[in-house]
Amino acid sequence: MCNHHHHDHPTHGVDRRTLLSAGLAAPLTAGALALAGEARAEDNPYADPAEPALPQTDVTVGRTDTALVLVDPLIDFLSPDGVAWGVVGESVIEQGTVANIGRLLVAAKAAGMTVAVSPHYYYPTDHSWHFGGPLEKLMHTIGMFDRAGPLSLEGLDGSGADFMPEFKESILDGRTIITSPHKVYGPETNDLDLQLRKRGIGKVILAGMSANLCVQAHLHELLERGFEVAVVRDATAAAKVPEGDGYLAALINFRFIANALWSTEEAVDRIARAA
Repeated sequence: MCNHHHHDHPTHGVDRRTLLSAGLAAPLTAGALALAGEARAEDNPYADPAEPALPQTDVTVGRTDTALVLVDPLIDFLSPDGVAWGVVGESVIEQGTVANIGRLLVAAKAAGMTVAVSPHYYYPTDHSWHFGGPLEKLMHTIGMFDRAGPLSLEGLDGSGADFMPEFKESILDGRTIITSPHKVYGPETNDLDLQLRKRGIGKVILAGMSANLCVQAHLHELLERGFEVAVVRDATAAAKVPEGDGYLAALINFRFIANALWSTEEAVDRIARAA
């Protein structure tokens, strides 16, 4: 990888322009967004059921036993300059994801709460994998989260693998945990569990990208390891493709398995009132 942003030049024979023209990621237009907004205003597919059938559970936030965990707050996912914007951009805009992640960061830092970031990086050797699922194949093809190597920061600053500029000051404050990278979707291959356990953390407020992939995978693994997990529903987003709306798929599963499902406003309030 050279010093140029990896999404500005061809990667493995496919660049962003080729991806868009191939129909994998249709560019957004103001008209399309407006029409979509009008349709959802009449029939919001993300609205919670008026009469839920499942028992309601919750998480009590504590300043010392709870951590804010952000998954992949990276340019490739959250910026119009990122290689995935064509498929996730509409959802990111609808949810206000970038601003909401920022609000969570400000609240957690003000409360002195542990903050951990679980990033997704691919190194040149990762492109020699022999197999992967559809989204893995796409990520490798478009050079998503590409870095020069595990011991090199060459070309990272401002690239798609870098943190969003809005978050960098908070994340790079010397107190935020930045784990080793996860490689597919979940944190099984990184040190997130160890870092949280070593700080006496048993509860997680989970946000980041993307809802039905890495966030949902982190939710599953953290639950299996005995953590209580509250997901922040509008501090995430997902791809919308002909195969389906990833955000809706994730939201249904969040309702089924998360210990709590909050809005950013509610999460910020809980953090501020934490004992």
